[in-house]
Amino acid sequence: MNNIMSAPRNINLAMALNILGLFGISVVLIVAFYYQLARFELPCPLCLLQRAGIIMIGFGFLFNIYFGIKNAHYSLSLLGCIVTGFIAMRQVSLHIMPGDMGYGSTFFGLHFYTWAAILSILTIIAIAAIMPLKAGNVDSARYTPPTLGKIAMGLFAFLIAANLVSTLLECGSGQCDDNPTFYQLLQK
Repeated sequence: MNNIMSAPRNINLAMALNILGLFGISVVLIVAFYYQLARFELPCPLCLLQRAGIIMIGFGFLFNIYFGIKNAHYSLSLLGCIVTGFIAMRQVSLHIMPGDMGYGSTFFGLHFYTWAAILSILTIIAIAAIMPLKAGNVDSARYTPPTLGKIAMGLFAFLIAANLVSTLLECGSGQCDDNPTFYQLLQK
């Protein structure tokens, strides 16, 4: 009897945490865009791959919001965390030499690739804490995402499209420059 009473509350808490997670991923992408557009710091190829991994993390949260909470969706986010973490640690290892100032600006004293590695680890921990909150199956035929979830999904979809456009402008149809200083498609 007690499990039946707590199931809807757990689903609502888990859904709220998924919405919060998607908003958090969106904030990360917005900050990256701020540095790219307002501070004119074009992302390097590894930075673009980290953004793709962060978007992959967000897709797991988005699928949970849109389709209902499923462990398969969490596994997509976890895979995104692993991809992002490996790429970020690769970039950290490139700049670990004494005297190397790193690539790009710092945020609270750490470079964005270091923050990406930290974000990956913290997101894995957060997902591990959220996964047990899922209680029972949601009838997908009658399920509709909450309004706040729809807003989070819309913002995330906009940021994905903006990332696609900015990457195409930066790299054109070829390989991205190692140290980009201009948008290739805007220079022609």
